[in-house]
Amino acid sequence: MANKNLLSVKDLGIRFGGVAALEGVSFEVQQGQIVGLIGPNGAGKTSLFNCISRLYQPSSGTIIFDEDKDLLRLKPHQVIHLGIARTFQNVALFGRMSVLDNVLVGDHWRIRSNVLGEALRLPATRHQDRLAVERALTALDVVDLRQDAQTLAGTLPFAVQKRVELARALVSRPRLLMLDEPAGGLNHAEVRDLSELIKRIHVEYELTVLLVEHHMSMVMSISDHVVVLSFGRKIAEGTPDQVRNDPAVIEAYLGAASAAA
Repeated sequence: MANKNLLSVKDLGIRFGGVAALEGVSFEVQQGQIVGLIGPNGAGKTSLFNCISRLYQPSSGTIIFDEDKDLLRLKPHQVIHLGIARTFQNVALFGRMSVLDNVLVGDHWRIRSNVLGEALRLPATRHQDRLAVERALTALDVVDLRQDAQTLAGTLPFAVQKRVELARALVSRPRLLMLDEPAGGLNHAEVRDLSELIKRIHVEYELTVLLVEHHMSMVMSISDHVVVLSFGRKIAEGTPDQVRNDPAVIEAYLGAASAAA
């Protein structure tokens, strides 16, 4: 894997009213890495994700993608064109749509058909539609859900819906995949299966992954590098072993009593 920085966050800050959700946060994500972003509730992890995906406008700082692309100059729909995709804490599927149609939503920017072409079913439109379906089915293959392509998404178990959302993010063939608490609500066996799936996707798609997660064992087992936030500030970063043994991390994440033990 190359050592090029795919994502560079520098001095990022965002305030909501008088409260600083992020303050002076800086870190880099190298191409090909899985980077875990951890911290207690309210640390600012999702706010950071929302700044990168352009749902929030930070108060200060810069976010550079692929060494020269200033994300803060872009609108949310332009970010996906660069090769950035994300999932959300809460599953955001269309329950009354099929699994396949939910995945196709993630590829909408690449489907350039128009109203007239759709109405007349022109050959070019039909060709684009076929290619989009093939890409969506390929993404479903990766998460082992092709057999559920025509199933209504809302009827599936929660853990399976999480995989549908992952396929929807993958269908755009991103370079950076941002996963916001993908293991939330899953049991131990499901978390273990998800960890293996993320590692496999990372290799097969040659992805860089930025992962927010509360399951420490999952983060530590699959991450190359870990960044720790607490109350909107970065308090540590390094390899999983370095972070796991950092007293400041132990105190912030597990409590002062654990740090003293």
